[in-house]
Amino acid sequence: MSIKTIILILTTTMMINGCKGQTQAPVVRPATQANRFYTGDARELSEEVDSFLALHRNDAKYSNVAALIVPHAGYYFSGNVAASAYMAIDPKKQYKRIFLLGPSHHEWFDGASVNTEADWYATPLGQVKVDHETAVALTNTDSVFCYRSEAHDREHCLEVQLPFLQRRFKEVPPIVPIVISTNDYEKLKRMAEVLKPYFTDENLFVISSDFSHYPKYEDACEVDAKTGKAIATGDVEEFIATINANARSGKRNLATSACGEFAIITLMLMLDRQYEVKHLMYQNSGDIDNHDHSRVVGYHSFAILHKDNMSFALSDADKKVLKDIAFNSIRDSLDGKPIAQPTLTSYLSPLTSKCGTFVSLHKHGHLRGCIGHFGEDYPLHEIVAEMARAAAFEDPRFMPVTRDELNDLDIEISVLTPMRRIQSLDEFELHRHGIYIKKGYRSGTFLPQVADEVNWTKEEFVGHCSQDKAGLGWDGWKDAELYVYEAIVF
Repeated sequence: MSIKTIILILTTTMMINGCKGQTQAPVVRPATQANRFYTGDARELSEEVDSFLALHRNDAKYSNVAALIVPHAGYYFSGNVAASAYMAIDPKKQYKRIFLLGPSHHEWFDGASVNTEADWYATPLGQVKVDHETAVALTNTDSVFCYRSEAHDREHCLEVQLPFLQRRFKEVPPIVPIVISTNDYEKLKRMAEVLKPYFTDENLFVISSDFSHYPKYEDACEVDAKTGKAIATGDVEEFIATINANARSGKRNLATSACGEFAIITLMLMLDRQYEVKHLMYQNSGDIDNHDHSRVVGYHSFAILHKDNMSFALSDADKKVLKDIAFNSIRDSLDGKPIAQPTLTSYLSPLTSKCGTFVSLHKHGHLRGCIGHFGEDYPLHEIVAEMARAAAFEDPRFMPVTRDELNDLDIEISVLTPMRRIQSLDEFELHRHGIYIKKGYRSGTFLPQVADEVNWTKEEFVGHCSQDKAGLGWDGWKDAELYVYEAIVF
């Protein structure tokens, strides 16, 4: 055996032995924007952020903040507006995790990149932990979520939020960093659908966006006022229409009305009547630098507040409209016509709320079809029409409904109220609540009325749902996420 061979064997052995018992070092995403968007000196950074927060010490605080929309420019320009958002949070509120959503300023990849590589994000003030498990779960749930390192390496829109979080919270909850780079509305809807189960009281969503880019001061004020008003409605279609109208307005040098437009759309697709959008503050760079009003950037801040689920209700008139929508959907389908929708006078109508819905058809007391949609991603009036048509013609247990049967059908609609996360079965009420169990990308549900059809205890109800619907086994619910909701049946 040659000396060269012996050295190679020894070296290889040492490398193998040296790896035994060792764990991979944590991956830390460095503070790439320090000394660019904010100072890299820890003491100066703390003092600067604290000084901005102090400007809003007397502002209203809310214990029900579900999301914030916050600017991401250099602190000199947007720090005051950013602070107004973070100071809206009740300091006693504890969140399990924080989802950070913002636009990609450097890479285009037609999707959303979740940083599944980093274990920590660094700033001059220390490190913030990444919720790696949730980040990976998102990429496993839908291919619209991926990981692209180049989307995060130079991106500032999420990083600049961290020092504010570090100074506002005694201990920053783990973050889920998401950079969005697509204008495909269907993909944004898929993102919202995956994120919706996390959009609960226990999590905070921070949407990073500046607003008008580069018009003159007066035009920025006009454009940003329209955009801000559209966001405040909570109506995603109104927001998109306003963005498009601004683009056609002919305002000189207006490159965009909101650079985080697609992150904002994703958030708004998760909103329903259970949320209130509160505008907090507006400035633009011309308010800070009085010497240049020819090219400015606008900054808004918003707080999205979660309202009590009990505020959701349907009047007798609402129920009649929904019954008519269901019947007309079946009749029009038999006539070969597209599904017609009513003209609603107000976005605030309960019929525009995004709710899960089941439609059941009975004929002479016997089930004739039942189809439902559990997600909270379509307006109620639309999903009732779709589920009625599906119950009549797509339930595989029955032959399609015929015209001769139309007048013999009894239509029952179950509208599901928005979900609420629970931590214990003590919060679950049999016969009143439905249960939704989620673990990874497995999930299952039982409607509240299932309890009326079986003689199960609360534990058996949840155990059967876990085993029969979610595929997690009888005890799988014990380390899964549990949500409750109610059903308005009519």
